[in-house]
Order: sequence, then C-alpha cells, then structure tokens
Amino acid sequence: MSKQLQDAYIVAASRTPIGRSGRGYFRNTRPDDLLVAALRSALAQVPNLDPKAIEDAIVGCAMPEAEQGLNFARTSVLLAGLPNSVGGITVNRFCASGLSAVQMAADRIRVGEADVMIAAGAESMSMVPMSGNKPSFNPHVFDKDENIGIAYGMGLTAEKVATQWKVSREAQDAFALASHEKAFKAIAAGEFKDEITPVEVFTRTPDLATGGIDVTSRFVDIDEGPRKDTSLEGLGKLKAVFANKGSVTAGNSSQTSDGAGALILVSERALKQFNLVPLARFVSFASRGVPPEIMGIGPIEAIPAALKSAGLSLSQMDWIELNEAFAAQSLAVINSVGLDPSKVNPMGGAIALGHPLGATGAIRSATVVHALRRNNLKYGMVTMCVGTGQGAAGIFERV
Repeated sequence: MSKQLQDAYIVAASRTPIGRSGRGYFRNTRPDDLLVAALRSALAQVPNLDPKAIEDAIVGCAMPEAEQGLNFARTSVLLAGLPNSVGGITVNRFCASGLSAVQMAADRIRVGEADVMIAAGAESMSMVPMSGNKPSFNPHVFDKDENIGIAYGMGLTAEKVATQWKVSREAQDAFALASHEKAFKAIAAGEFKDEITPVEVFTRTPDLATGGIDVTSRFVDIDEGPRKDTSLEGLGKLKAVFANKGSVTAGNSSQTSDGAGALILVSERALKQFNLVPLARFVSFASRGVPPEIMGIGPIEAIPAALKSAGLSLSQMDWIELNEAFAAQSLAVINSVGLDPSKVNPMGGAIALGHPLGATGAIRSATVVHALRRNNLKYGMVTMCVGTGQGAAGIFERV
C-alpha cells in the first residue's frame, strides 16, 4: 500500500436529483444554483464543523464556460454562505472531473496541507451543451492518424469498442434494461434518500390577462431519468445514431443530464476537533490513458492501478459504481476486468439515472459512501471512462 502522512475521511456526502437535460427538472436552473444546493446539504450533515476550518473547495466541471464558467467553484462557495476565507477552484477531467475533485481534496489532506476540504462537481447540459458552445480542435489533431480519435464523438468511440470487444446489440439493450429496472427498484425502496437533497424548482408562466408572470415552485427529490416503459422490445426498435449499421442507440447510451454533488473530507485531527463521525476513508485513486478512439475502455487500465495502489484485490470490492457512458463500453470493461456483475451498479447507472458529465464522479462517490454504510459493506469503487482516452478509478472504505 502506498504511504501517506495521514488519512482523509469523508464526513458528509450529498447530491441533487439528476434531471434530464433540455426538458427536465432543471432545464431553467443554473448549475451554480445546483452546486449551492449540494454544498448546503453537505454542510448541514456536519453541524459541528466550523465553516472557517474549510480551506478550499475543488469542483469538477466538464464544460466550464457560460453559466458554469468564471471559476464558478469560488462563486458558488460564496453563494452557499461560506466564509470569504474558503477558496474555490474548478477542475476538468471531463467525465471524471467530480472524482478527480475528490482525489485532489483527499490528497491535500493526506500530505498534511489541509484538514478540511470540499470536493464537488456540477454540470448543466441544458445550459452548456456537450463540447461547449464553441468547440475548436487544434488543426494538428488531424496531422496523425493516432490523434484523430480526439475529435471523435463519444458515440463513435462506443461503436468502435462494441466492434473490437464484440459486444452485441442484444447484450447492450439487455444491459440498458437492467439499469432501468435496478434504478426503479432502488427508488421504490428509498435507497437514494440518504444521498439526495430535495431541490426547489420554479415554473414561470405568462399571465395573458394581467401581463405579469405567475411563479410556482415545487421540490424534486428523485432522479428523473429512469423510464418505466423501458422494454427489450422498445429498445430493439431504436435506430443506431452514431454509425451506419451500428449498435449504439439513445436507449443503450447514458442520458445527458443536469445535477451536482458535494462531499466534505477531513483529517483525523479535524475528526477529533469537531467531534465528527466518518462515513468512509478515501483509499486510493488512479488515472490512466488509452487510445482516444476507444476511450470507453479506460477503466480497464485504471481499475488495476487503483487496486495496486491500495494493496487490495478485485474480490475485496463490495460495491462498484461503473459509470455507464454506454452499454458497449460498460460490458467491455466488466468482461475484460472480470467484474462481478452483481456488484456493478446495484441501483442502476447512467443509462437510467443520467450522466451530468463533470458532476457524475462526485454524485457516484456520494452513492458509494452511503451504500457501503447502508449495506454494512467494506470497500467500494467509483470508476469511469473519460473523453479523449482516459480512465479513472477511486476506492473508498467504510469506517
């Protein structure tokens, strides 16, 4: 096991519900407002903690521009009511941004540079589209064949993974259906309640009689993505959307989404000082690069590296949150690494629950932390592929 000066403990973990982008709960809700809701919820879980002890907030975001630009980490910290002394930095590792934020916050504590840190992630795909508002690739990307994959759409990389790893359309659709079924089962059982904070959303309707605007509000507290009408028959009728004669469809791909998550990490000294109860210990993290055109297989490289760093075996992982960017890449990872399917996404994954890009790592970290405690399990992992060819994996231990 790699040596560190001290351990980093998660003492709070919360997230918003995940809304469908463009037409869902949060289509008119700014991502910084979602982040503020997650931050306030996490802080409410540790009333004994003096906010002035928090040194910094590290916030992941995959498309940090427009409504989620201008270092919205720092802005959101202040809007959440935290003291001016608390810093804020926005970080980007695309889909692993939120998980990297957790890793960076933990590392600051583990090397003794901080005692209390916030790690978070937020993304509105309703307000900032995939690749941002003005994508611009360096022309030299196209100089060499091995770099062209940088410019591929994610769906095309999934098609290439499906072909190379021989993942059939039928297997992808069955995996997608299982994601929805597991999600609905978990929602019905109330298994997300510990991690989700209700968020108030507003509807503004013109009053033609008065010329004014009627404002109504409601609280949302469940993920919006799972569809009860999902069936193998329905999935089978969907056309491939990324390649002619392909197998990747909207139904076996992750949903574009809006959401935010936040965790508070502390040292053992802070645990004692503020009389805090640890939920979990952050154990290890690894990121690895893979060819951009098959970016979905990133976890195949990252998972063994994170396990090696932790001095643990795959069989010791009790709960695995594998981000379902696409069913094709999820199955390629599961089959190649030898993951136990019963331990992978027991409450559904991004195909059903949604994938708000840079927020997902923080959201799924909250899921793991609470799932380990609720089920009296020892070790959990969050892992995902990353655009332009990366994989990331982080390991947590219930304490």
